[in-house]
Amino acid sequence: MSQARTFEYIPASPDQLVVDADDPLHGEIMKLSMGPQHPATHGVLRLGVELDGETICSVDPDVGYLHRGKEKSCESLGWRKFFPHTDRLDYVQPLMNNCAYAMALESLAGLEVPQRGQEVRVLLMELSRIMAHLIYLGTTAIDLGAVSMFFFTFTEREKAYDLLDAYTGHRMNNTYVRMGGVYADVDEDMARAIREWVTQFPSKIDEFEALLTGNRIWHDRNKGVGVLTPEMCKQWSLTGPNLRGSGVEWDLRKAMPYSGYEDYDFEIPVGTIGDCYDRYLVRIEEMRQSVKLCLQALDRLDKSKGADYLTRDRKYVLPPKERVHESMEELIFQFKVVTDMKLPKGAAYFACESSKGELGFYIASDGTSTPLRCHVRAPGLMNVQAIPLISNGCLLSDMMAIIGSLDFVMGEVDR
Repeated sequence: MSQARTFEYIPASPDQLVVDADDPLHGEIMKLSMGPQHPATHGVLRLGVELDGETICSVDPDVGYLHRGKEKSCESLGWRKFFPHTDRLDYVQPLMNNCAYAMALESLAGLEVPQRGQEVRVLLMELSRIMAHLIYLGTTAIDLGAVSMFFFTFTEREKAYDLLDAYTGHRMNNTYVRMGGVYADVDEDMARAIREWVTQFPSKIDEFEALLTGNRIWHDRNKGVGVLTPEMCKQWSLTGPNLRGSGVEWDLRKAMPYSGYEDYDFEIPVGTIGDCYDRYLVRIEEMRQSVKLCLQALDRLDKSKGADYLTRDRKYVLPPKERVHESMEELIFQFKVVTDMKLPKGAAYFACESSKGELGFYIASDGTSTPLRCHVRAPGLMNVQAIPLISNGCLLSDMMAIIGSLDFVMGEVDR
């Protein structure tokens, strides 16, 4: 029985990429436009690629095809009306965006969120993290030829959609988080349905790993490709799974806890080499850790039944609808919040650990109901700028693995 042959791929060094005009075996440098319609660019991203044969000489990411002026929209719409627009940033995890923006507003206003509201937020954020990583896994796998994986991951994401639809009334763009808490409580039936799905999900992760982790093709397409060192990540402001895949144990949920994460038991997975394969393994383990967090949040919700999930500060939070129908004071509160909600003068920055890295909102107020400035620290933008950094010297076929492993959504990049 013949032995399997092994191959070692060594990326070309920069001096090997110089074309000698007198060399008869060398052709001209080829310039290609990859995207913005290419499915493997994970959104409307255009890459200007220069090739020496099949070897990448340079890559120039061209962003802006999905620009919608979200930051300026915040400054014209006002504090409350911008909530639905945060959904449209990273649209595979809209509830995570809602939470980050809400916490920035609460930080500026000095508003405290009830414990049950924080527990619901943790549950929603970790469900969002799982759903976002399912998108990464399914789309990256199909880019590299593992078509079945796409259907398996989207089957699970569809189940999560059904849960969010039943709870929030929307499959996507839920706009369910409010300043001061969440819109409505999680009832027993909903908590039971979420628990059932979360409890069975680790067995699905095992199936994903059985199909990919030891798969020779998946291994060879990702191992040693797109290596990011810790120094490169720090220099280019890469965070999240891309940073942790390079061996840096940095997670805002541990380093700068929010929403009570300091009281939860979970681990931070890290890689060793920082290649596409490490980033894949980190996200696989993050889904397992998110399952643990979801179950802990559900246990806490069982113990805090009947507690407030939304603060009662009428300067920033709408009164219950039944109270508005009965009380003139509550009607006035609602009118003021809807038409003229002001935040204190000053500035605040709040960041959460999204599925892509550090998602931050910087807001500045002049004391009126109109924001003076809103800026989104989009982790996807940082991830895009790493493409030229790790692509030079790789093969064109490696580009699909690199783009997928960096994991970005162009709605967030372009804003």
